[in-house]
Amino acid sequence: MSSTALYFTGPETVERRPRSVEAAADEVVVETDASAISAGTELLVYHDAVPDDMQVDESIEAFDGEFEYPLRYGYAAAGTVVETGAAADDAWLDRSVFGFRPHQTRFAADPADLVALPEAVPPAHGALLPTVETATNLVLDSEPRLGESVVVFGAGVVGLCTIRLLSAFPLSDLTVVEPISDRRAAATAMGADRTLAPDEAASAVADYDLALELSGKPTVLNDAIDSVGYDGRVVVGSWYGDKPRRSSSAARSTATGSNLSPVR
Repeated sequence: MSSTALYFTGPETVERRPRSVEAAADEVVVETDASAISAGTELLVYHDAVPDDMQVDESIEAFDGEFEYPLRYGYAAAGTVVETGAAADDAWLDRSVFGFRPHQTRFAADPADLVALPEAVPPAHGALLPTVETATNLVLDSEPRLGESVVVFGAGVVGLCTIRLLSAFPLSDLTVVEPISDRRAAATAMGADRTLAPDEAASAVADYDLALELSGKPTVLNDAIDSVGYDGRVVVGSWYGDKPRRSSSAARSTATGSNLSPVR
C-alpha cells in the first residue's frame, strides 16, 4: 500500500515523498485524518535549531533515528483504521485512533501503540492529545495553590490548554502575556482573568506567586523571572534548542524546567 510522507529535507525546506506501507500480520493500517504540528520541537527541526547532540526520542519507533536531513517528523496523528493484518483483531476496523507518528497519509502500527478515541472525539481534536498531555504536566509541575496569582507568558496551543486547566483552580488572578491580539482573545475565552501585550506587562506584572514561560522565546524567560515576587516560582515549559538566551539573576525566585510530555 502506498502513502505520502512529509520530509524535512533542509533548513526551512520540506517536501512530500512517496512511502510504502506494509503492515505485519499483527498490525493495522491507519488512514490519517489529522496530523498536528508541534510549535516546539518540530519548528526547531524546520529551522535547523536542534542541538547537535540531541537524540530523537527512542521510545517512538516511527522516527528515523537522528535529527539529520532528510527526516520525517511529527508525533500527533489521528485517523481511521482501514485494514487489519491476518493476526490482528478485526474489531479495530473503522475505529478512530491516535498514534505517535510523523506526518504521513497512511501508516502501519501495532494496536498496542495506538490510543482508541471516543466516538464523540473528532480526529482533529484527537490529534491534540500530546498538547493536552504537555499542558497537564505543566500544571502538575507548577503546583498552583489556593489564592495564588499566576501569570502565563505565551498563548500558543500549549499555552491555551494550560490556561484552560489553570482556570479551574481557585486562584486570585490568572494573567496572560501574549503579543498577538487574537491569542489574547482566545486566552480570555479559556478563562484568563486578564490579558496583556508585552509592552503593557512590563509595568503591570510584578510580585506574582507563579509564572509559566511558554512562549518559546528565550528572552521572555527574563520577563517571567522578573514577574514573580520573593520566593516566587517560575516554570519553564519552552524548549529553546540552539536559540541564544540570556537570563537575569533569579536569586529571589525558583526556576524549574517542566517535565514535559515524553514526546516533546
